[in-house]
Amino acid sequence: MLALAVAMGIGRFAFTPLLPMMLRDGAISLQEGSWLATSNYLGYWLGALACMLQPWLWRRLLGRPSFAMVRAVRWGLGLTVLLTLAMALNWPPAWPVLRFGAGVASALVFVYTSGWCLARLAAAGAPQLGGIIYVGPGLGILVSGLLASVMVAQGVAAPTAWVVMGGLALLLTLCIWRQFRASQPAAATAAAVLPAQNGRGAMAVLVLAYGLAGFGYIISATFLPVLARQALPNSAWQDLFWPLFGLAIAAGALLTTRLPTHWDRRHLLMGGYLMQAVGVWLALWLPSLAGFALGSVLLGLPFTAISLFAMQEVRRVQPHSAHTYMGLLTAAYGLGQIAGPALVGVILEHNPDVDTGFALALNAAAAALVLGVALYAWLVRAAPLHRD
Repeated sequence: MLALAVAMGIGRFAFTPLLPMMLRDGAISLQEGSWLATSNYLGYWLGALACMLQPWLWRRLLGRPSFAMVRAVRWGLGLTVLLTLAMALNWPPAWPVLRFGAGVASALVFVYTSGWCLARLAAAGAPQLGGIIYVGPGLGILVSGLLASVMVAQGVAAPTAWVVMGGLALLLTLCIWRQFRASQPAAATAAAVLPAQNGRGAMAVLVLAYGLAGFGYIISATFLPVLARQALPNSAWQDLFWPLFGLAIAAGALLTTRLPTHWDRRHLLMGGYLMQAVGVWLALWLPSLAGFALGSVLLGLPFTAISLFAMQEVRRVQPHSAHTYMGLLTAAYGLGQIAGPALVGVILEHNPDVDTGFALALNAAAAALVLGVALYAWLVRAAPLHRD
């Protein structure tokens, strides 16, 4: 949980509440902020691809598999701390490189921490506790968002805020550094695996649908504070929708621990996508305090739950090569995330009306989530579960 709080909540998403501060300081423009976000998501995508190459790459760089996984997590955590602190440097040409590196590090930590923990929980007969791991991103977003709100109220400059975020990441990393030890997890059981003839087809659809989820949420997740400031210029809630988003993420992850393990994860994924689609559309339909608050909750509740359900589905469909396919899904998700801010940047470059540009991008994002629901519905019909 704390590892994902560092890598995702701080290493990746601390940029979101700090973006208004950087805009206020005149350090970047909104278009430049879009491309900085894209740089981070490109790094996340390439990091996920590296995880896919784990059987070949990591054994050569990091040693035998039992050491490779924990070393990759440690490297990712250490790089997250250093790269977050380095964003305080007044050297804008280096910022895209730093955000790119932070994306790579966060992918390593996400994939290998997920695999490391889920394998141990499965071996312990407690797979339902996997949701606790995914409280981490919400916890990191909540704490970093509240810190950013306080710093905005105090007029703190963006470089100082980056140092504070890096210090928080360092503190949490020191708390968990010794917990990651090399050991060989027990193999996952394959009791509920799809029939062999459906495995590859199911994975292809799952990869595509998961990629659509990455595109569907990322525009709101990147620009939520900016959107709120434009719609509610005088509201005291401007900087609190992002922490609310983080709180909803943590709550949604905890709720997953109460769900029966025999429920079809594809049905749960469909529900999560629909919730996020409505959350995205609320920023357009109801640009008010209630609309942004409800939208933040609907976007956040299924956020990491979607990741958990997708990873559990991978373990069900491909139990003997789960890490490789987890990396494949994460890479697809990363491509969706790259496309989101890039689309905003392109639209804003060609359309001077910021409101119209964001409306186009948000409608495209919500439509992608609805398409993901349709893919899961087709998959449930084409490849139903077979239980003894």
